[in-house]
Amino acid sequence: MDITTKGMIMEVWEKVNYLIDEKHITKQEFANKLLLLEPKLKRTGETPSVQTILGYLYGKREIKIELIPYIVETLNISVQELFSFDIEYATEYNIRYSKDAREILDLLQYAPKNTIEHIKNALNKFKVCYEDGVRKI
Repeated sequence: MDITTKGMIMEVWEKVNYLIDEKHITKQEFANKLLLLEPKLKRTGETPSVQTILGYLYGKREIKIELIPYIVETLNISVQELFSFDIEYATEYNIRYSKDAREILDLLQYAPKNTIEHIKNALNKFKVCYEDGVRKI
């Protein structure tokens, strides 16, 4: 299962790992929390092992679609957030700031028009500086 964004293909397991890091938990802690929900695999009817879950997180196994509801519950996010890549992997430049950027986007609805214009102008200045820096390399 993979998602394309701005020419990049991000695997779901990479997004899950990103969100695990963002939540400041280890892969092992994530696996243990996931198992507490007792997810069942469709094919076997069994709960996956810790090793199987870690295999998903290291990209060695495909994440089973029936695990998605359990994954989002464990991470305390929505399914839409799991599959949203508008910010998180838009560029290498902002990858570590995506949580802050999502929070800013959520708060923009409360900003008056003049504040939004100020933010837009400031970001355009940063964009020009960034593009100039990239061209110099």
